[in-house]
Amino acid sequence: MLGERMKILRNERKVPQKELAELMGVKLRAYQFYESGKNEPKIAGLIALANFYNVTIDYLVGRTDTCE
Repeated sequence: MLGERMKILRNERKVPQKELAELMGVKLRAYQFYESGKNEPKIAGLIALANFYNVTIDYLVGRTDTCE
């Protein structure tokens, strides 16, 4: 669910993967692994994404369908 939500949010806002990788402090390939579900980010990366998209971590990981 996390990778799917990351991809949806990124595409909705038309943000390149490279920009988000830099935001999270990881290499582009690592970010691509997150979106594909092959790997999961550390909590600091989740916090950075939640802040960037103005959503909750629970939304990112699929615990709720409510963004706020």
